[in-house]
Amino acid sequence: MSKQQTPQNILKMFDHTVSMRGNDVSIRFKEDGAWKTFTWNEVYSKVLDLIGALKKFGLKKGDRVCIFAKSCYEWTFTDLAIIGAGCVTVPIYESSLSDQAQYILDNCEAKAVFVGEATQLKKVKEVLSTLPHLKQIISFADVAKADKSDGIYTMDELFILGAGQGKETFDKMKDELTADSEVSYVYTSGTTGPPKGAVLTHGNFIGEVVALKKMLPFNPSMENLTFLPLAHIFARMVQFAQIDIGFVQSYAESIDKILDNLSEVRPHILASVPRIFEKIHTRVLQGVENGSDTKKKIFNWAVRVGEKRSHYLVRGLMVPVTLKLKWAVAYKLVFSKLHDKLGGRIQYFISGGAPLSKTIGEFFHAAGFLILEGYGLTETSAAVTVNTPDAMKIGTVGKIVPGVEVKIAPDGEILVRGGLVFKGYYKRPEETKEAIDADGWFHTGDIGIIDTEGFLKITDRKKDIIVTAAGKNVAPQNIENLFKSDPMISQVMIHGDNRKFLSALITLNKDQVEGYAKEHKIPFQDYADLVKNEKIYHLIKTRLDEKNRQLAKYETIKKFAILESDFSIETGELTPTLKVKRKFTSTKYKDILDSFYQD
Repeated sequence: MSKQQTPQNILKMFDHTVSMRGNDVSIRFKEDGAWKTFTWNEVYSKVLDLIGALKKFGLKKGDRVCIFAKSCYEWTFTDLAIIGAGCVTVPIYESSLSDQAQYILDNCEAKAVFVGEATQLKKVKEVLSTLPHLKQIISFADVAKADKSDGIYTMDELFILGAGQGKETFDKMKDELTADSEVSYVYTSGTTGPPKGAVLTHGNFIGEVVALKKMLPFNPSMENLTFLPLAHIFARMVQFAQIDIGFVQSYAESIDKILDNLSEVRPHILASVPRIFEKIHTRVLQGVENGSDTKKKIFNWAVRVGEKRSHYLVRGLMVPVTLKLKWAVAYKLVFSKLHDKLGGRIQYFISGGAPLSKTIGEFFHAAGFLILEGYGLTETSAAVTVNTPDAMKIGTVGKIVPGVEVKIAPDGEILVRGGLVFKGYYKRPEETKEAIDADGWFHTGDIGIIDTEGFLKITDRKKDIIVTAAGKNVAPQNIENLFKSDPMISQVMIHGDNRKFLSALITLNKDQVEGYAKEHKIPFQDYADLVKNEKIYHLIKTRLDEKNRQLAKYETIKKFAILESDFSIETGELTPTLKVKRKFTSTKYKDILDSFYQD
């Protein structure tokens, strides 16, 4: 709410934007092969109808309602309606298994759940008998007639059920809810055990929006493309920023179609996790490697020109005229193609959710893109620090946003205090005491340093630090990012806690490896043959050895195995935000890891 007093709750924020931008486009989504829109007035009307339906279901202020679905416009409608009814939104990742969904539904005592598709509906029905508090299921998608006997509603039925019934409740909650009122329980993805529900308030989310508006150039004429799960705090904060600022929120069809949707929507901003930038980088390098020698020379020359230009820009210096001219040529010959593929209107990317490789950040900046990396957690309502167009340093996560204090503990842990810090974990008083000390400092579990210019650099997760048998402390994420910058490599997980040396599990980029095999006449029936091929193994070993030269001796990978399939959410190695689950992956491949140390 620029030029106005800071609102006390999200509903006031939403109401103000509707009053200011009623007939402007708010949401864009693809249906039946065509992009369609909702105006702010239409969104408001739909939300009010949903509020009316929720009240008819008997939901009361403070009741928890889950959303178990992928990111889509219905997710945002439902979130606003739950908040407008005075209830608490509890997201569940669409990829969650039935027992994971059951844990959250039971732990928060959800009275209702919105499911995205038949897949999520089936998972809920499998555990329904264990959920005494759950009274209502609503599906975003149409459900089969067989399900109607179960009293399952569709969204269209809710719009009819609550038509014209929600405004009184919305206005009442808009006046009643305070900055301290609970708005959402966001369960951590659970990389190290059962997820914990972080209790977040209206004040937390609004404080984050206010802070980000001071740091980043947002305006109502922008368009954002959303593909990250709204169950994650990062995407959710972008949603609330859109509700406050009034820019257009477009919903991607899926991660697989992100590049197609980018060229169709042509967004100005895109919030992403590093994995997407890694995939784009790999695809670019793959195209270069498969090209002619002339193409490779032109590309490498363009990158060198871009890097020199980047050197001036990140330091706020004037780019020399001769370099500007070279850059214009480099852009036309090489980088313009990448800009076109990404829509041609990107003003900046926002990266979060996991550390971005410095190599990737430098490449994109050399190519003429701004990736503004930030850092935060569910418990801090998203960003604690962020790079900005006016103050950025590649390899760091930026400067501290307004509204919080950050300090580094004696053991290197990052501590955060202020209005963005959550209330605590739902039903977990002991864990809350462990996380937030007596002086109000939240212990993030991340290790980092703040440099002389005020930029924060994350070195690793406290729990991920590997201590070798020789007592050497190793931060695996930075090393993994170094190896993943090779276009042949998809994923790396380093292992070595209490071991004599480091080892690694490696997965490969399928298209890249198959292309290499064809070019070098290596016979294979399928990808599984290549993973076991001695020539491919030695190719990867050579590339690992090259990267090892950039590391201290105790940080180098001595042994490795190439796995037959990539890590994925479905097979359990990745979280929904595409971070490796170290404990799970180490257990799953225990025999392989143990074999490295048997001699």
